[in-house]
Amino acid sequence: MRGPTLPLAGYPVAALRTEQLKATLIRDLESGQRRMLFFVNTNFVNQCDHLRAQLLEPEVILVNDGVGMDIASYLIHRRRYPDNLNGTDFVPALLDAIVEHHQQSGREGEVPAVFLLGAGPGVAERAGRVLAQRGVPVVGVLDGYGDSADNRRVVDSINASGADIVLVATGNPRQETWILENAPDLGARLFIGVGALLDFLAGEKPRAPEMVRTLRMEWLYRLSLEPRRLVRRYTVDIGRFLVRCVRERSAASV
Repeated sequence: MRGPTLPLAGYPVAALRTEQLKATLIRDLESGQRRMLFFVNTNFVNQCDHLRAQLLEPEVILVNDGVGMDIASYLIHRRRYPDNLNGTDFVPALLDAIVEHHQQSGREGEVPAVFLLGAGPGVAERAGRVLAQRGVPVVGVLDGYGDSADNRRVVDSINASGADIVLVATGNPRQETWILENAPDLGARLFIGVGALLDFLAGEKPRAPEMVRTLRMEWLYRLSLEPRRLVRRYTVDIGRFLVRCVRERSAASV
């Protein structure tokens, strides 16, 4: 996608507002344009470097996720991103907008169908029921463990479902790797790496209180719940991320 960006760590991260990104993806779905949407945060930058060449392909849209990206953007560009486009909030809002758009167009029967891949046993199924209650047609689910061990079967299952949108929830860099490798063999048009979204939808993990999210401190709330798993991500890895951003800027200016 060509448009305004605030590049960080060698990635052309789009500088879009929520409504702009929704409109772009809905338009691309209608036109049949394949898109891969990834949410770039500090962990993404540290984990996905080996995928960089593929992530620069024109079918890929990279958007900012989290306060760390704003801090880095301000340090590098003296500008922040227009909106915080984290997947946990954006993806459900996008799906709601797709349903509403098709209803307003008088094409209720043509609402793009969704397939959920990833998370623990039973989680995708529960998340699918939540989305279905919102009017989102969920045509298939597979968890990220035993159900996805046979990748050929996964690809065949998604194609047989007739899904237009595939949400992959296996974390960085597994979800990005899977999407980039398998999208060419799939009939779906929109692929999104959604991290822990299915866990949140299914109630497997709690969201931070609204005030905490408003203050952009959800990372601290998650750290308090899973300190052993996340402490490195929010300390050492953030330092690595900022160093990478500065180095990339220096290299670009040479």
